Amino acid sequence: MTGLKAAAYQAAVRPEGTGIGAAVVEFANTSGHACTLQGHPTVAGAGNGSPQRNTPLVVTRTGSASPVRLAVGGKAWVKLTFVQVQGEGDGYCKSGSEPVAYPTLVVGLPGSGMHQVALEDGLFAECDDKVTVTAVTAAKPS
Repeated sequence: MTGLKAAAYQAAVRPEGTGIGAAVVEFANTSGHACTLQGHPTVAGAGNGSPQRNTPLVVTRTGSASPVRLAVGGKAWVKLTFVQVQGEGDGYCKSGSEPVAYPTLVVGLPGSGMHQVALEDGLFAECDDKVTVTAVTAAKPS
């Protein structure tokens, strides 16, 4: 969907560990008409300008998906919670896998396209290429 702007920021409520741990993605309706968002997002680590090099993350969905109607200028949100990196510095993954940090993520919504988002204050760090996502909601998550 054109006219939908996405931005990401650190979530206030995050799991313990090093790095972001959880982020909120905000979708704002910048079109000239109302729209409806619904569903759970897909998430991939961005492939540095090459979509074929994106790294899809395994998504675990939480919450039920209901339509969220956005007036012009209205906002809706999803929360992303990652398998957290542990320790200091480069950190480690409890599973033994290597931690990964993405400067940007590609977040897709059913019927609303793919949106590349970055954090102003850090990278998206995660373990095991997994993320837990909420359904689109009209209530801003913490």
